[in-house]
Amino acid sequence: MTTSALANATIRRLTAGDVTHCADLSEDRSWPREEHKWRLLLTAGTGFGIDAPDGKGLAAACVVTRYGDAPDAPDLAAIGMVLVAERFARQGLGRRLMSYVCEQLGPVPLTLHATPNGRPLYEELGFTTPGRAEMLMGEFRALGDETAEGTRPATADDLQAILELDREVFGTGRMHMITRLPAFADRLVVAEDPSGRLTGYAAAWPNMHTHVVGPLIARDTGTAKALVSALAAGGDRPLRTDVDVRHEELRDWLKARGLASITFNAVMTRGVPDLPGDWTRRFAPLTVAAG
Repeated sequence: MTTSALANATIRRLTAGDVTHCADLSEDRSWPREEHKWRLLLTAGTGFGIDAPDGKGLAAACVVTRYGDAPDAPDLAAIGMVLVAERFARQGLGRRLMSYVCEQLGPVPLTLHATPNGRPLYEELGFTTPGRAEMLMGEFRALGDETAEGTRPATADDLQAILELDREVFGTGRMHMITRLPAFADRLVVAEDPSGRLTGYAAAWPNMHTHVVGPLIARDTGTAKALVSALAAGGDRPLRTDVDVRHEELRDWLKARGLASITFNAVMTRGVPDLPGDWTRRFAPLTVAAG
């Protein structure tokens, strides 16, 4: 198919039935298949894709997750999983898909996590880089001084308090994501002060051979450490997380316990100078694909 024909190929909405095609596309670009994550994103968010002209799955895809109380007028939208099949690379599909999504969202503030390869395109589309996140992964090795004191497994009764804390820290509502955490994650823990007030929460969800720690929201670094310790104590997989680089103490603590630096991604925004909410309590996202 010619480049001009590819440029005119239809962009369509993806559904939960496209999970396998999306996972195949990830694998085509040497990414993990991540079917569990794709299923969450395609049900809580909106997927966009271009079918491959050779009839073999998708040529390109991405997912948009909207946040706020009004679906038709979101406060923020996150773009993630922007992928183009290798055999259709360098033919403008990624630019066309991103331009389409940005046009569809209009004035809505946007955010995404960009790899070094993707960052130039996003800058051309008007994104700036107010922050960075470091991906860490490895077997968590307790050193003997860790404590999960003040934490416990979350229960159904905690959901409303988790939603309220999450809104305060994230800067807008994301009920459609957070209410899916109990089913999506293998473990969900909360931290509370002596009065019983929630001071943080964290989840560990399965992703291929790892457990991803996220969201990780905590009153302070000590609380974040306790939440990670609680999650690590109940798991049997390597941990992976993406920590805001400003949380240097937590990053150093994780590295001392066996997690190694894998890469850095740019945290980019368009339409706002920075992400809303309180970064001092936002240690790691649920997933970089959804903010």
